Amino acid sequence: MKRFGSFCLSLLLLLSLFVPALGEETRLEPSPLVPDYVQWLLEVAAEEVGYREGDHGWSKYGEWAGDPYAQWCAEFLCWCVDQVDQRHGTHLLNRVYPLYSGQNTGRAWFIKAGRFVVRKGEVDGWGYEWLKGQDSFIRTGDYTPQPGDYVFFTWTSGTDTDHVALVEYVARDTAGKSWIHVIEGNNPVGVARNVYSLYDTQILGYGTVHDLADITMRFGNSGEKVRQLQESLAYLGYLESRFVTGDFGNATASALRAFQNAHGLRGSAIANMETQRRLQDEVDLKRDQDPATWTVIDEEDD
Repeated sequence: MKRFGSFCLSLLLLLSLFVPALGEETRLEPSPLVPDYVQWLLEVAAEEVGYREGDHGWSKYGEWAGDPYAQWCAEFLCWCVDQVDQRHGTHLLNRVYPLYSGQNTGRAWFIKAGRFVVRKGEVDGWGYEWLKGQDSFIRTGDYTPQPGDYVFFTWTSGTDTDHVALVEYVARDTAGKSWIHVIEGNNPVGVARNVYSLYDTQILGYGTVHDLADITMRFGNSGEKVRQLQESLAYLGYLESRFVTGDFGNATASALRAFQNAHGLRGSAIANMETQRRLQDEVDLKRDQDPATWTVIDEEDD
């Protein structure tokens, strides 16, 4: 990843020295199921373990991305995804996984795609998240990353992304602690496997393979989650279909406030957990009552 310099590389090497020697582990079963393309991606990444950069930080991943001397943790992952596309005829790059090299670009891409799970706290510019089916906001350890997820790290106390790695699997040791096994580039000058605690405070969050969490939305947000919100408002008659754009603007704010006021909610025009769940309940109720959504089953005579 670009623009991080030798300090981050040295820090990554230092941190790796403090990973405890792991005893017997039980690998956790992925849930939901792992798509075939994830297994292909892990195979490509595993083939690269042991690769080392050349003089002055040159790497084939940086060269592939257009800057041979870039810090290349993100470039490595993008290169691996491209290899899967070439070998298997898939179209993953910039659809399932981002094509990027900038500091926060990858995390922002997953947020916009509706597939980012924060480790804890708020997502910058959005709000708090909750796992689907849960009644509380996400806290550290609530989400167990799945094979194929990206892990985003910061080496400081801020929220800027300094490193990214690919989840291979998660395992639990005999003491009941969970450990994230990853394959990562630029560690510090090569491709290597590494292990991080599920509770590592330097983990910002995860770019996920599946859509597993919902998020608070407000004016100015844009992405897949906003589009889903707009579709629900339009289905219930609060928003004109021409405003289903994925951009949370004035029309969406007005429609959301009208829905909140009509259902006894505070008219904040912020799509928090309570509002989104009430909205989904109303959508489900209308669909249950809408003949256009009924399925007709033809029964053959005996």
